[in-house]
Amino acid sequence: MSSSPSTARVILLAGPSGSGKSSLAARTGLPVLHLDDFYKEGDDPTLPQLAHGAGTDWDSALSWDADAAVAAIGTLCATGSASVPEYDIASSSITGEIHVELTGSRLFVAEGIFAADITDRCRELGLLADTLCLRGRPSVTAWRRFRRDLAEGRKSVPVLLRRGWRLMRGERAIVARQTALGAYPCNQDEALRRISALPAPRAADQPTDIPVDA
Repeated sequence: MSSSPSTARVILLAGPSGSGKSSLAARTGLPVLHLDDFYKEGDDPTLPQLAHGAGTDWDSALSWDADAAVAAIGTLCATGSASVPEYDIASSSITGEIHVELTGSRLFVAEGIFAADITDRCRELGLLADTLCLRGRPSVTAWRRFRRDLAEGRKSVPVLLRRGWRLMRGERAIVARQTALGAYPCNQDEALRRISALPAPRAADQPTDIPVDA
């Protein structure tokens, strides 16, 4: 734990799978924390299941370790660096560790499909700069998601097709849910403008009661 907390704040970047969160986060030029690295491992008994024995519901927030994600964000805000899991989606397992450094930046992006779920917790802890939800045309999102997942070998083609169809049909509901959780819905260009307009936290704006990884 740091004896002199940083003044960093997090921009939570949510949106449906395939909406362009990772590419937008890279375009900001800010340090990035990838929240997909906080998925639970495939043998975790608490993983939610799809109906009719269709396997794990990886699109449920219950498949994700929100406590660990908030702790990592708290550590980054408090110390400017954090070690986080390296998660392999294809094998549904943690394969290593990644070290994230803010290198003096007072803003950073935490992106992932469940980012909006921790909006209230980050706000209550004084860590939040903004929460955004990327939205677009469901058909475009579906095609982008399928090409990415196929290229990365994330799951088998039948699984990708079934999941893709389900997510495309439910995309508007996904955006509505994330908006209800406090995310501002926008396209990529508007998101960049909004991020660019954020003021850097002042030295006096210290976070309080931050959960910090041991």
